[in-house]
Amino acid sequence: MSSPFDRKEQIFRVSARLFSEAGYRATSMRDIAAALDIKAGSLYSHISGKEDILWEIVSRAADEFDAALAPVRTSTLPAPRKLRSALLAYTEVVARNLEFASVLFTEWRHLPHERRVEVTRRRDAVERVFRDIVAEGVESGAFDRRVNAKLTTILALSGANWLPNWYHEGGSLSASDVAETFAALLLQGVEPRS
Repeated sequence: MSSPFDRKEQIFRVSARLFSEAGYRATSMRDIAAALDIKAGSLYSHISGKEDILWEIVSRAADEFDAALAPVRTSTLPAPRKLRSALLAYTEVVARNLEFASVLFTEWRHLPHERRVEVTRRRDAVERVFRDIVAEGVESGAFDRRVNAKLTTILALSGANWLPNWYHEGGSLSASDVAETFAALLLQGVEPRS
C-alpha cells in the first residue's frame, strides 16, 4: 500500500501531466482522480484543492531553476563560460521536468494575484541572472558591444522554454545535446564582430 507521501507525489505528477496536456482550467478534480483511479473525494484527504496543486507544481519547478542557477550566480568564470553554464543548467532543468516546466511557463497565470506576483518575482530573478551575465560580457569586451542584454536573455530563455512542445526524452537528442547546441548558437551570436 502506498504511503500518504507517495500518493501526494502521484497527485502532483499526474496533475502536472494533465495540466500540461489540457490546461489547468480544462482539468477537473474528477479528471485527476480518474487518472489516479480513485474517487474525487479521496483527493481531498491529501490536498486542499486544485489551486494548491498548481501552486505546488509551479513552486517546485521554480525551485529547480533556482537551485540549478545558484552556482552560476556566484561563479567567477568569464562571461562566455558563465553564459554557457547558465544555459546548460536551465535547459537541462526544463528537459528533466518537461511537464512541471510546461505548467510553470503556461499555467501560472491561473494562480491568485499574490501567488502570481511571487512567480513573477522569481521569473524576473532568473532572467536577471542571464541579463547580468550578458551585460558583464558586453562590458568586458567578451561579447559584441551592440548586444542587447534583455533581448539576448529573452532569446536564450525562449528557446529553452519551448522544449516541452517538441522535446522527448529518449529521442535522438539528449538534454545535454540540446543545451550544448543552444549555448553554441547563442555564444556565436554575441561574440565580438569587427
